Amino acid sequence: MSVRTLPLLFLNLGGEMLYILDQRLRAQNVPTDKARKVMNDLISTMFNKKFLEELFKPQELYSKKALRTVYDRLAHASIMRLNPASMDKLFDLMTMAFKYQVLLCPRPKDILLITFNHLDAIKNFVRDSPDIMNQVDETFRHIIEVYGCLPAGEFQLIRQTLLLFFQDMHIRVSIFLKDKVQNSNGRFVLPISGPVPWGTKVPGLIRMFNNKGEEVKRMEFKHGGQYVRAESEGSFELSGDRVLTLGTNMYSASRPVETRVSGALKNSSLNTKDNIAARTLAKEELNFLARLMGGMEIKKTSGPEPGFRLNLFTTDEEEEHAALTRPEELSYQVINIQAAQDQQRNEELTRIMGEFEIHDQPQQSTSKGDDLLAMMDEL
Repeated sequence: MSVRTLPLLFLNLGGEMLYILDQRLRAQNVPTDKARKVMNDLISTMFNKKFLEELFKPQELYSKKALRTVYDRLAHASIMRLNPASMDKLFDLMTMAFKYQVLLCPRPKDILLITFNHLDAIKNFVRDSPDIMNQVDETFRHIIEVYGCLPAGEFQLIRQTLLLFFQDMHIRVSIFLKDKVQNSNGRFVLPISGPVPWGTKVPGLIRMFNNKGEEVKRMEFKHGGQYVRAESEGSFELSGDRVLTLGTNMYSASRPVETRVSGALKNSSLNTKDNIAARTLAKEELNFLARLMGGMEIKKTSGPEPGFRLNLFTTDEEEEHAALTRPEELSYQVINIQAAQDQQRNEELTRIMGEFEIHDQPQQSTSKGDDLLAMMDEL
């Protein structure tokens, strides 16, 4: 596994989260000033310098449960609140969208272009906030510095690490189903047409050489697809034409998005294996969350501005039904960690999570965001 994967995973999933929240804010007719405040607060928190310093340290990926906790905190970094069922749906949409992008990525290195597409869109969200725009640009430059010189083999390892992370996730998404890029079992359909990766030729020709390196024979074969040669390579600079469209906002047009659990997943023993592996990594995850969240600064709200609840479902009834029918093995609740005797670590997490508290919120807020210690079954 590559120790350089986590920043790309976090930023791309975060980009998808912002796409979805922006679409839901518009769909629920949230006032423009409130919607702008939510997006600015989330992006400012996501690109906080101390947080990104921890994120970019070479480290292995951790379980979905650990990352889900980070995104839960990030999603509640402003006046917006999500109920658990909406947060589950949000995380499902984020992960399935980025999984699709990684699967269709022409070259492993093009994962950077997907990341840049997300960052370009995020900059557009904060185009009226120069300070936050500078935060995003700094992250841009850091990515170019860290990843720009990596060899092709390292990008291949990053892609394999990402695919391993997404393995056995087969949540059906209505947009993908309608566009016929996902089957009813939740698996994606890989295309057999379109441009080939930059620097490669259209398949269909076999050339044979002798021991002197001279071409001696040519054979053509039918590949069954409709491939074309890539006209240009996407820009890996701070700005430019990325060419690749993967990672752009697929929610820019108003389209309702539903998720459904694939039937094949409900009885899968692989989820049990994942839980066992997650328990094995419990202590490492605890340290990871303490370090990562310790660097994430949650802005305190100023004044008595009321919070509001965002629903990722069409109606409250759908949200309640989703919460009741979600399979237990797909619950992202953080696993139990028996660490009560470790008083020093407990005090450190209490201190860190104290920095996450959003003060001056009204009592009637619909927040379901319990602090991390409560989610970890009272360490």
